[in-house]
Amino acid sequence: MTHSIKITRRNLLGATAGLIAAAGLKPSTASAQQAAAPAASTAKPIPAYVSWKHADSMIVHTPTTIETKRSAIGSSIITPSDRLFIRNNLPAPSAADIGDVNAWKINVEGVGKPQTLSLSDLKQIGYETMATVLQCSGNGRGLFPGKPSGTRWQTGAAGCVMWAGVPVREVIKALGGVSAGMVYMTGTGGEKLPEGIDPLAVVVERSVPLSAMQDAMLSWEMNGEPMPLAHGGPLRLIVPGYSGVNNIKYIKRLAFTKEQTQAAIQKTGYRMSPVGQKGDPSQPAVWTMDAKSWVTSPSPDSGPVKAGLVQITGVAMGGLEDVAKVDVSLDGGKTWQVARLVGPDLGKYAWRQFVLAATLKAGQYDVACRVTTKSGVAQVVVSTENAAGYLNSGWQSHAVKINVA
Repeated sequence: MTHSIKITRRNLLGATAGLIAAAGLKPSTASAQQAAAPAASTAKPIPAYVSWKHADSMIVHTPTTIETKRSAIGSSIITPSDRLFIRNNLPAPSAADIGDVNAWKINVEGVGKPQTLSLSDLKQIGYETMATVLQCSGNGRGLFPGKPSGTRWQTGAAGCVMWAGVPVREVIKALGGVSAGMVYMTGTGGEKLPEGIDPLAVVVERSVPLSAMQDAMLSWEMNGEPMPLAHGGPLRLIVPGYSGVNNIKYIKRLAFTKEQTQAAIQKTGYRMSPVGQKGDPSQPAVWTMDAKSWVTSPSPDSGPVKAGLVQITGVAMGGLEDVAKVDVSLDGGKTWQVARLVGPDLGKYAWRQFVLAATLKAGQYDVACRVTTKSGVAQVVVSTENAAGYLNSGWQSHAVKINVA
């Protein structure tokens, strides 16, 4: 297997501070958000290292933060690779750094028989495919009423992806199981670190609860093709139900540990800090995603809608659970109608598409949606605002205003 995606150093971050700040969208009203998206997409071209992205579907914020337009994300359950968002904390390794992708090595520690395994070795241990929602921790940040800093994401820092690789549990089983007393699964990325800076200040290294291991995967394919460098190839840790930063790109070390990593991205970054406070280890880590949904069509960036029968579509995710139902409101949440789930069910970690057929007269409609999981957990009305604008899942802020003529 050879890697065909070209990578350049144009995907550099502007500053080390980007390591501990999730990308987000400038807070505003629904109408202001809708007006901003097309302007952003026309202002900046697709960077050369991801020239294969579908330019008309993307909003380029910076070379390393590229969003999918609301109207481009929901056409199928699996998000096409050329429409999947980009969010990188550090520059990707170059193709020269990677070399032979099958020779890429990962050190596995905190197990009965610690070993260094190549990608070729992993392919002999096991194989599985799995669909999961991949979502940046800051997706929807700009829909908060406050003004958390960061990239101005709307709903497009998310996608549903089909991964292929080996389940982590199979690798661990082959290496004698997890050592006694371990509490966390810690993944370390293989990005080239800037010189002259404390590695712990910049390395992408995240710890998640040990329980996440059961469904985690070491993936070498994305949507049926070799994992692109821009998305973490040749090997990426996939942690279903957890926000994007925990899905470590270019993974070179998988360790089972008693404590969380001391890397800044874990210790003080990606923490649910109260507004006005800095990240602190005592604050909750940004780990699992919540139940969330949003309308993808009609979309504000598609212009006015013709009066008559309209198919209102969208996507819904349950976080760690299956989606049970989705309700849609045409009046900002005053009344609700049950939408129909469509398309195949790809498992609890994938999202579901939904549709509501509605006859609309001329006027303006405040269209909202809310998902309920199998256990009865409903999407929150409003997410608690936090300093960095993480994990915004409130249905109220994700509503859109649709003009019908």
